Order: sequence, then C-alpha cells, then structure tokens
Amino acid sequence: MKKIIHRSESRGYHDYGWLKTRHSFSFSRYYNPERMNFGVLRVLNDDIVSGGAGFGTHPHDNMEIISIPLYGSMVHKDSTGQEMVIREGDVQIMSAGTGLYHSEYNHSGTEDLNFLQIWIIPKQRDIEPRYQQKDFPLSLRKNVLKTVISPDEGDGLWINQDAYLSLGQSDSDHTFTYSLKKPGNGLYIFVTEGGAVVGEDTLKRRDAMAISDLHSVQINTFPESEFLIIEIPVE
Repeated sequence: MKKIIHRSESRGYHDYGWLKTRHSFSFSRYYNPERMNFGVLRVLNDDIVSGGAGFGTHPHDNMEIISIPLYGSMVHKDSTGQEMVIREGDVQIMSAGTGLYHSEYNHSGTEDLNFLQIWIIPKQRDIEPRYQQKDFPLSLRKNVLKTVISPDEGDGLWINQDAYLSLGQSDSDHTFTYSLKKPGNGLYIFVTEGGAVVGEDTLKRRDAMAISDLHSVQINTFPESEFLIIEIPVE
C-alpha cells in the first residue's frame, strides 16, 4: 500500500473577506507542483462563505463538479434552468460537459455556509450537461458507509467517471472496512469531523490520506466522527 498524508494545516489557504477557502490541491492563488491532483481527483476545496455572499455566474466545461454542504445551505442556479437550494445532508453533482454557466450563493443572509467543492476529471468528454441532487441524512450513514455517488445507476447519484464517493459517520469508536469497488483505483480519505486511525496513522479533523496499490482498508474512527471516501482512477 502506498500512502500520502495531507495534514489540514498543509492545505493552501486564502481569506477573501467574504470567502475563507482551503485547497487540498493547487487551485486559484494556491500553487504547489506536488499537489496538482490525485489521479482524476483534481480539486477538493473547503469553503466558508459569509452570509449573503457567493460565487457569481461563471463557466465550466468537461468537469464533474460535486458540492457537499457541511453546515448551512446554498442556492444553485445554472444555464440549464436549474435553480435549487442545497442543504446540509444533501449531495449535488453537476456534469459540466460541453459547457454551462452556474452560480452558488449562501442561502442565508447572516449565517456562514461551509461546503466541500470537489472536481473530478470526467471519463467521457463533451457529454450533455446534467444536474442531480439528493438528500443523504445522517440516519442513512450512522456507523455504516453510504455510497452517495457512483458510475452505476442505483439509489445514489451518477458520475461520468469510474469513481465512487461514500460518506461515513460514527457515534462511538467504530471500525469501517472499505473494499475497492474497481480494482486499480485509489482512495482519498478526508476526515470532516472528529478523527480516525488508518493503518498506523492518526487523521484529525480535516486531515486526509491518499492511498493507492491496495484492495481494502480499515478505518477506525473516534466517537462523533464524519468522513468522506473518494475512490477514483489513479492511472
């Protein structure tokens, strides 16, 4: 098993006033040639957006874009006609495909919004832009791993890539075992709250571990912990 640990404090950071953002990989003003991507995982941004603020209308193409609110709600609008509120517990995915314009704003005028924005390089280019959103409450992922995004049509959301996103939550010390869904893929484990032990390494809040050359991994979580597993092609 090969591993790389990304500590929370090692991420890129910038304070724009209305936006406080941390980057796991090179993005915007943060550039680190050793942190360009992990396989097809290109971006993982941890954004805090002030009340009433947000990202104005801007273009994207040929990228799978995922938003996961950790607290607060956001308003999404795009050029396909979608206008949705994405709340804590929801997961949103948008295939930019041949190109579209979109915006995201904090739904609250006073309270902060914290959400993860994830970009995954698509398997097939220039598909028709598409949007999906679904609620995955804590009750569905308490002491279990819940796959919320996959390339298979199921009870989750669909992605244009051989990638799988799973959410886990533990209310006590708990051991999770994750087995690769597609041989040859790698894993990016990101702890959103609490902590976990993976192998001999302890991951604290907002720490991450990139793992390749494996078949399965055990994750031993602390009480009241939450984490995200991103399984993606790495070659």
